[in-house]
Amino acid sequence: MTETMIPAALGGRDQDFLAPAARLRGAGIGGLEELTDIQRSERLVRMREGILGSIHSWELVTAVDGPGTRMTIFLNGCPLRCLYCHNPDTFLMKDGEPVEANELLRRMKRYRNVFRASGGGITLSGGEVLMQPAFAARLLAGAKAMGVHTCIDTSGYLGRNATDEMLNNIDLVLLDVKSGDEETYKRVTGRELAPTIAFGDRLAAKGIEIWARFVLVPGLTDSPENVENVARIIERWGSVVSRVEVLPFHQMGTDKWDALGLDYKLRDARPPEPELVESTRAIFRSRGFTVH
Repeated sequence: MTETMIPAALGGRDQDFLAPAARLRGAGIGGLEELTDIQRSERLVRMREGILGSIHSWELVTAVDGPGTRMTIFLNGCPLRCLYCHNPDTFLMKDGEPVEANELLRRMKRYRNVFRASGGGITLSGGEVLMQPAFAARLLAGAKAMGVHTCIDTSGYLGRNATDEMLNNIDLVLLDVKSGDEETYKRVTGRELAPTIAFGDRLAAKGIEIWARFVLVPGLTDSPENVENVARIIERWGSVVSRVEVLPFHQMGTDKWDALGLDYKLRDARPPEPELVESTRAIFRSRGFTVH
């Protein structure tokens, strides 16, 4: 259950696309059509074409995951195994529910006035949104055609999956920089740091706005040296970084890890003290960033 499942296009297996009859549920997909009667082969074709996606849940939120009131859609599947992940039930694409892109686009259309009044829009999150690039691209293009502000929340590790056409339909990227050095990044995620930096460089070159995010975990990511390294990475992206968010570690995902039978290695970790949060934010402010 803890191994990384990658789509067939990235060397994974066909069965990793499939949704089981039952799964550990998050906020849910209330109001969306569940396409449980589609035959296996047809479902795989539709997922590869981006007509169908594997979805964990969706919700309307305000002042989270981007500006204004947002429809945040959580996609299943992630190549990282972050020690502090609070949505481990999104690790595997097969654990989501199959939902058509058009169904989500119809839902977005209903909320256009809310988005317009609040300066909000849609955010594709996860899991890792770029595990399902064709599906994400279809949602982003459809939202932009409606005049809806678009955002993705990503680690950037699969940034190579984002075509230039997809990036042209993205207004904002919430880019998680989980560590500033390779050793800590590998410990936190099980993966390499370089793809995140490369994706940020690409966003900067295209002038796409970035909100950089950093999770502060005492004893793991909190050393001043690591924070300084994170700041230097973000600094290279220049003026496209409109804010930096320092997110204090929390234990709200523990029950999910337990329910899934996964080994949660941060069980004894404590949230950072306010003084540590402030001193960390001060490092980013010292480099001229707007920090939250």
